[in-house]
Amino acid sequence: MTGAAGLDAALAAIAAGRMAVIAGDRLRGGDIDLMIAAEAVTPEAINFMATHGRGLICLSVTPERAAQLGLTLVNPGTERQTGRPFARSIEAAHGVSTGISAADRAHTVRVAIAPGASNADIHSPGHVFPLIAQSGGVLTRASACEASIDLARLAGAGDAAVICSIMRDDGEMARLEDIGDLIAAHGLAVAEIGELIARLERADA
Repeated sequence: MTGAAGLDAALAAIAAGRMAVIAGDRLRGGDIDLMIAAEAVTPEAINFMATHGRGLICLSVTPERAAQLGLTLVNPGTERQTGRPFARSIEAAHGVSTGISAADRAHTVRVAIAPGASNADIHSPGHVFPLIAQSGGVLTRASACEASIDLARLAGAGDAAVICSIMRDDGEMARLEDIGDLIAAHGLAVAEIGELIARLERADA
């Protein structure tokens, strides 16, 4: 399910703490991502992303959250970001062992998005990769990072999200037509960035 119906289904899934798929990233050649609201992250969700996404598991945050955590862009210019506005990698300062297990990464996400979190609560480098979104969301930058935050907000599920790009079995980046079985097996809804932009533009009109 795609289009407006897919967006509605994705928002319902995100509001219920479930996974969705983001499609239509205009900065990364059409790469697709798994996404869950950061406030709903669990070790099982991280393991699902590692198993079925296979890409880098990232935490999308607002500029305000990044400043609160003392995070800045590794490459401030857009020409070297490859569609991903990375800050330095992070780890929870306490409560993790090696940091890379699904439980440790879920814990790091929860620590980073806690209301009073600060730079004292995280260490670097780590095994969670923050992405700093632009404040205008997808209306400013049509990528999965901004889309994931806009989707979380629209779903009433906070303003941070965990995303992971999806790779095919052969190691190439997947497209929607490659993951039909995954979508069907797990009941994943697809949020298209173009549809999200159109909805937000209508809301602003």
